Amino acid sequence: MKQIQMVDLRNQYLKIKDEIDGSIQEVIDSCKFINGPAVHEFSKDMERYLGVRHVIPCGNGTDALMVSMMALGLKPGDEVITASFTFIATAEVIAVLGLKPVLVDVDPNTFNLDPDAIRKAITHKTKAIVPVHLFGQCADMEAIMDIAKENDLFVIEDACQAMGADFTFSNGSSKKAGTIGHIGCTSFFPSKNLGCFGDGGAIFTNDDRYAENMRAIVNHGMKKRYHHDMIGVNSRLDTIQAAVLKVKLPHLDEYAKERNRAASYYDSALSSCEKINTPARFKASTHVFHQYTLKTYDLDRDQLQEHLRGKNIPAMIYYPVPLHLQKAYKDDRYAEGDLPVTEDLAKRVISLPMSTELDDQQLEYITGAVLEFANA
Repeated sequence: MKQIQMVDLRNQYLKIKDEIDGSIQEVIDSCKFINGPAVHEFSKDMERYLGVRHVIPCGNGTDALMVSMMALGLKPGDEVITASFTFIATAEVIAVLGLKPVLVDVDPNTFNLDPDAIRKAITHKTKAIVPVHLFGQCADMEAIMDIAKENDLFVIEDACQAMGADFTFSNGSSKKAGTIGHIGCTSFFPSKNLGCFGDGGAIFTNDDRYAENMRAIVNHGMKKRYHHDMIGVNSRLDTIQAAVLKVKLPHLDEYAKERNRAASYYDSALSSCEKINTPARFKASTHVFHQYTLKTYDLDRDQLQEHLRGKNIPAMIYYPVPLHLQKAYKDDRYAEGDLPVTEDLAKRVISLPMSTELDDQQLEYITGAVLEFANA
């Protein structure tokens, strides 16, 4: 049996090695390492895939979120609502810009933002909502967009874990994750469903004005060379990373299919175990399984992780400390017990290996090890 990886990037690369190597070599031969042709070609390919007017590449997913907030003109003190059960970057950029993160609870089944919690958190200072499409499926974007419209709020989608997922509205229309709000963001961190070979990110919008501003912001605030019309940053997707992404993008739907195959195996093997909840599917969204995350009951989640580690099976805990309980975000507005769903999930969840390259032998070994511990 092949060694089990949390994400098997090497074997994924080997399947398209010639394409990747050739694309990288083209960049090296051209020596156009910044804003080279591959950056523009990838942007256009991504626009077509997403069905969106503008894709603005940038340095990473965290910058994508920050640039989005800068482009919307949010001011220090403005409140931005987001989930406490997410990676730190989502709230980090809000705080860095002097905005006020308002951390709310999530749905206990999908782990995504609870629309009722959003409604309760809105004040006269609220300016934006940042839904996080956690672990591979969309938050309830129809409800969130309705709330935003009713309260004149911006919506910035953190789609870093759900690239390729589709959201279907009650009228039957559908859109890709990241293209529903005013602005969408993603990361191309290597372990993402669409990942490069280093850091990278992108921003999506259908609004021409926001796009123009964001293109300037990522390049030191320049719309015309050496003319700085706004405060900007240096956040560019380098050409080698774009060359990698240009090759991998056509495989993204295939990768989602393979992740769903692995998820179905996990579901079948583990769904009868009373001490484990397999991932719930939100009916309005497809799932691309950036992570396959279990919710445990009546067993020690940390001991399960150790048990799996002893059998050379990596398993990760996302996220053991909610944002509202992190030292960096200590705030009199929050106390332990205030966000009960988030705090409960932080104690129960564990993610199993999820990769396009998992084979049945590996999946049988992983599920067998989980059941061995759960049934002991």
